[in-house]
Amino acid sequence: MPTIVFASPKGGAGKSTSALVLAAELAGQGASVTIIDADPNKPISKWGKRPGKPEPLTVIDNVAEETILDQIDLAASRTPFVIVDLEGVKSMLVGHAISRADLVVVPTQGSLLDSTEAGAALRLVERQEKAIRRPIPKVVLFTRTSAAIRPRTLKAIESDLIQAGVRILETQMHERDAFKAIFLYGGILSDLDPAQVSNIPAAVANARAFGREILALLREPKTEAA
Repeated sequence: MPTIVFASPKGGAGKSTSALVLAAELAGQGASVTIIDADPNKPISKWGKRPGKPEPLTVIDNVAEETILDQIDLAASRTPFVIVDLEGVKSMLVGHAISRADLVVVPTQGSLLDSTEAGAALRLVERQEKAIRRPIPKVVLFTRTSAAIRPRTLKAIESDLIQAGVRILETQMHERDAFKAIFLYGGILSDLDPAQVSNIPAAVANARAFGREILALLREPKTEAA
């Protein structure tokens, strides 16, 4: 069963938001999902204690370096999807989780500072590939972007990543009030009240496009290690 890991050494890159949006999207379609909250701030665990968590979604927050591998393996034996939201630092826990990944998603905002930190995350994945002697699929996800404007800086960063052989998701997580609101109100995007949150349908469409692209990546044939 696929394990999807969200990794970035930079706080505020959008790991927790994109991990929760994906988990909620999958669970909203009826899939059983375990999300492992390894962020010390526990944003997803706090969300899980609010009303509206989908029944097929399980949140685990008692995570430690010594147990993360067993926790991922146990979750993978129980649910079709395991999503791991990692802490924003370099640690053995992060490395262990990446070694179990079927896909690593590296969220980044469209700035030079953020893309530099994304590069550090990608290099960590590459080191884990050497350690476990198998390729680990990885993609960059741009977050907090504008749905209407693509700044030149973002285009330049995309171009640099592509030239470096880095795969980039076509779907971007746009700056949407609804993505923040689910942490405040609980539940999933479609549960939000239009009187409290603006433009919910656009956020729902964004989440569905994100989920479809992730599922398509997971279905791609796996390459063998050299």
